[in-house]
Amino acid sequence: MNIDQAAKALKELGHPTRLAVYRQLIKSGRKGIAVGEVQEKLEIPGSTLSHHLKSLESAGLITQRREGRTLFCVAQYEQLDSVIGFLQEECCADEAN
Repeated sequence: MNIDQAAKALKELGHPTRLAVYRQLIKSGRKGIAVGEVQEKLEIPGSTLSHHLKSLESAGLITQRREGRTLFCVAQYEQLDSVIGFLQEECCADEAN
């Protein structure tokens, strides 16, 4: 992961509503959760939720899949791990021994 990718992911997670949505997707596990269910749980208007989901998807933090008429969102745990790893990879590198 490079600094631009990390900055984009952190920027998208820096919005309170997007962070709440992302946390809900993380809780739902690897199978994902229906968009309608996220909307109900977080009491977010559909158009607002759609906007936030697009932002998270553009940062590679989620993917979406359609099953019939239902749209599911899935957190991309590997991308989250990459962001966390990027932040931690040089931890204490300049610290004197």
